[in-house]
Amino acid sequence: MNAGIDTGSVYLRLQSANRRVVAAQVRCQRPQVAQLLKGRQADAVVSLLPSVFALCGRAQGTAARLAVAAARGAESAPILVPEIVNEAMREHLWRCLLDLPVLFALPPLRNEFLIAVQRVDKDQGEGLLELLANPEVNRLLVMVEALEQPLAGEPALLCVHSARASLAVWEQLGAEMGGAPTWHGQAAETGAYARRGSQATPVGGAFAERWLARLAELELWATGRLNVGAGGTASAATVAPGIGRALVETARGLLMHEVVLENDRIADYRIVAPTEWNFHPQGALPGWLVGKCHSDDDELRSYAAHAVAALDPCVRWELIMA
Repeated sequence: MNAGIDTGSVYLRLQSANRRVVAAQVRCQRPQVAQLLKGRQADAVVSLLPSVFALCGRAQGTAARLAVAAARGAESAPILVPEIVNEAMREHLWRCLLDLPVLFALPPLRNEFLIAVQRVDKDQGEGLLELLANPEVNRLLVMVEALEQPLAGEPALLCVHSARASLAVWEQLGAEMGGAPTWHGQAAETGAYARRGSQATPVGGAFAERWLARLAELELWATGRLNVGAGGTASAATVAPGIGRALVETARGLLMHEVVLENDRIADYRIVAPTEWNFHPQGALPGWLVGKCHSDDDELRSYAAHAVAALDPCVRWELIMA
């Protein structure tokens, strides 16, 4: 196993009749990385995981370290971990300044991105606020709001950031959680929008609200008002002797690690990533797309691309149209 491992894909299959989407299937195919960890020495796995995951490597490494520590009996209450906070803020900036313009066939804001990352790394909140007020950023938000917005498909919002509290919801993470995780028996969305929850009054459509939530979290960081529960929050709990669980809020949402140790080696390992939540077969995406009318395939591809980007997968995605 090495850093070049295939991290998987999201497959979106749309079926249309008379230029209207009548069915949408979402499938998240992810490698069983955890299966490759069995039998390895626990501390070696903690060192290995950050190099396996190209995105959110610090969050993955922290989740592994906290889960192993909890399996050994050392729990961690929810706290903001500075290095994960910074990683989450950089991910938000990447999406807003590099990826979002490309969705509108505009050049990415590379210089602004590089400056913004430097300001995050140097803890220069005021400078970041000035940059986010850039007319180009506001222009992009106006363009997102001008898109046709979905009228349905709003899922439950995942609101769990304490590993200890999570034990009341999931006694232990079973195999089914890795493919299609559920919260109180239903699909749920995670990420900046879910973290924002009822704290803000909706001002736009579904796509715009999710981009605004990322910017809102950046602004909270820049003004020193980021609290536990935001991106960068981490915690861990002992599930049972030799079993530890860690929860980390990444830019994209809730990351869960659960490890079972025997003689300080990995007997079992479960990872539930934000993409499994946000691209659940019964999640927001199918609801947004079923019923969508379109004049041609290009229009549908563009709409689907905006829908997927709003939910922000951590892997590549593929559209299949039937």
